[in-house]
Amino acid sequence: MNTDLEQRFPSARIIGRGVTVAPALKSGIGLTFVLALFGTGARLVIPVLIQQSIDHGLQPGRVDIDYIIRLCLIGSLCVVLSSVCLREATRRLGTRSESGLFALRSQLFDHIHRLSLEEHNKEKRGALVSRVTSDIETLTQFFSWGGLGLLLDGSQMIAVAAVMLAYDWRLALVAFVTSAPLVIVLRYVQSRLVRAHNLSRERNADFLGSVSELMAGAETLHAYDAEQPMIDAVLVSMHNRKKSNIRAGVIGAFLFPSGEVFAVFTVMAVVGTGLLIGPSGGLTSGALVGFVFLTYRFLEPIAEFTEIIDQVQSAVAGLRRVLGVLDTPVGPPQSQHPRPLPQGGLSVDLKDVSFAYGSRLDETDDDAPVLHDISLHIAPGQHVALVGPSGSGKTTIARLIARLTDPTIGRVLIGGVALTDVANMELRRRLIVVPQEPFLFANSIEYNLQFANPDASETDMISSFADLGLSDWLESLPLGLGTQVGQRGSSLSAGERQLVALVRASIVKPDVLVLDEATSSVDSLTEVRISRALERLAVGRTTISIAHRLSTASRADRVIMLENGRIVEDGSHLELLAAGGKYASLYETWINSTGSTTNE
Repeated sequence: MNTDLEQRFPSARIIGRGVTVAPALKSGIGLTFVLALFGTGARLVIPVLIQQSIDHGLQPGRVDIDYIIRLCLIGSLCVVLSSVCLREATRRLGTRSESGLFALRSQLFDHIHRLSLEEHNKEKRGALVSRVTSDIETLTQFFSWGGLGLLLDGSQMIAVAAVMLAYDWRLALVAFVTSAPLVIVLRYVQSRLVRAHNLSRERNADFLGSVSELMAGAETLHAYDAEQPMIDAVLVSMHNRKKSNIRAGVIGAFLFPSGEVFAVFTVMAVVGTGLLIGPSGGLTSGALVGFVFLTYRFLEPIAEFTEIIDQVQSAVAGLRRVLGVLDTPVGPPQSQHPRPLPQGGLSVDLKDVSFAYGSRLDETDDDAPVLHDISLHIAPGQHVALVGPSGSGKTTIARLIARLTDPTIGRVLIGGVALTDVANMELRRRLIVVPQEPFLFANSIEYNLQFANPDASETDMISSFADLGLSDWLESLPLGLGTQVGQRGSSLSAGERQLVALVRASIVKPDVLVLDEATSSVDSLTEVRISRALERLAVGRTTISIAHRLSTASRADRVIMLENGRIVEDGSHLELLAAGGKYASLYETWINSTGSTTNE
């Protein structure tokens, strides 16, 4: 993920970018600020009324009750007006914040799903989940309290500072000068708080990623009785998360007392200066008392700012990580002017294709080429089997044809149109990939079929089972299409999950199939069903099979033998056997290992 943002953008710019990404956050902010300013301004009338009460309502030897009552009524009206304005400002800010965060969360979720598979493989799933959940939650907490405090306290400081200057510029100057060093302290602590919260968010993502991996691999860990090392790794990530959170908390805890200390010094300086000026300097007792109240009003936001800054830095750390994901380029780029694919059968062509996962072909350990100068033409309706040892490039070719990634050098065409010029929606409708380990959602078989083609009716689904010769298997299930498959299809065997995936592909009615044959062993009956379904599914369609069992290759129209990322043999099954080359040797080894005597 893009981490350059941490060096390139300070907090204010990060927040600015966040507002740009989610415009609802700033919608109507001007009126909201005016309401907050009116709300805080109305409260500032109270110190003025106190000053008037002391200077004019309390006369030597008597109290002007009527005058004080009038001031109390004015004060009550100001309090009511302040409450109404602040309530409306709070409501507007809360509504806009939730709308903006909803848009940001939706945009982030959509962007994550459009990232390339390489980006998904780089990042732990738990870390990506933490972007949508934990990191966004820090923003929710900030806008629900910290953002409101920032708006209200900021408007209060502006209003109070203006009244203080109008009241007595000398005392105002003393208050400003005395409290000014607090800004230096806050900036000093803030720089450390930024790093602490960034580390805290990273440790939290690592922790969620470790927990996610532990849960996903529970079955494998149980099988090898190896839970403890993984649990220990999770405990380490949990411990690191705890340490980073404690450090951030300790630094943040330093902020609040620093604000309190400066508040005390400022009030002391104002009172001392006021006593020195005295009535001879034109400062009445009421004016001094009123100014002390104003000083507290001025310092209240500063004290709260110390807490808000802590929350701001946590929110900025979360926002920085969210923007890091949004700055990551999505999967293979889409053409701005896509070309339609021809109707009917589609050919597949690879022209001078080379590929390295690091996007470089420099033969380094990390970026060693996977494919070298591959040129291949597959005619419409032809069934081609890709065979070869592990790491020979079979899966990479299939991924390039399905445009799950783009070649480093060369072009891939389907129906004579470069994949880079084909709209993704049309490509996914005309070309379907059946992976080696198909993913099934924890729902019914019907749900797992219908999401591939929402328009498919129950009759269409049953017909697809019949077309693939799987009606007997469907009827053997306890609830038919309503049978629950369990978490990730765990209620079905590996072979049965493959059958559901084949029916799912059939429902889409694609023109090109890319099949990655399952390597796990299945019972003989299920294997027969899979083979029969594959044959029927491939009829009339351009089919590329990654053949792990050479019985599949023997039934294909054409066999491509790969080795070290290069095509070493190309021909029919019988032609390659007769040639006595690498494929014949591989086939003989497979025959001996399986004990098969057939010569398909």
